[in-house]
Amino acid sequence: MTNFFTHKFRKKSPVEIVGIIIFGAIAITGLAILFGFVIMWLWNWLMPEIFGLTTLTYWQAVGIFILSKIFLGGCGSGSSKKSSKDSNDHCKKDSKTDFSKWKYYDKFWKEEGDEYYKQYIERQSTQVQEDTSKPDSE
Repeated sequence: MTNFFTHKFRKKSPVEIVGIIIFGAIAITGLAILFGFVIMWLWNWLMPEIFGLTTLTYWQAVGIFILSKIFLGGCGSGSSKKSSKDSNDHCKKDSKTDFSKWKYYDKFWKEEGDEYYKQYIERQSTQVQEDTSKPDSE
């Protein structure tokens, strides 16, 4: 990440860098204010009519936004890179979307799968015939 900032700011003057930082701070503050007003507006528009709840002030809406970020885990990826890397590796090993085992499936099916399917059908037919030929002992 250090190389990214070094590369991006290499040809910029200190005045431009300070301007970018000030603009970023203003943009973040503006978005935070906007989120508070949007949440307040949506709550006051929907919740009193639908659920009979009271209306919110701006700061209550900001508080709800912060609580939802804390409870729903939208504050970042975690404490250290090592722990998140280990957890990602663990998730990849146990992932149900890991299709690396399936890359030989078509080849297997063409070479052996049809024969194994016929054997399975034959076993099922034999089992059904045995079940119907057994006399009921009731």
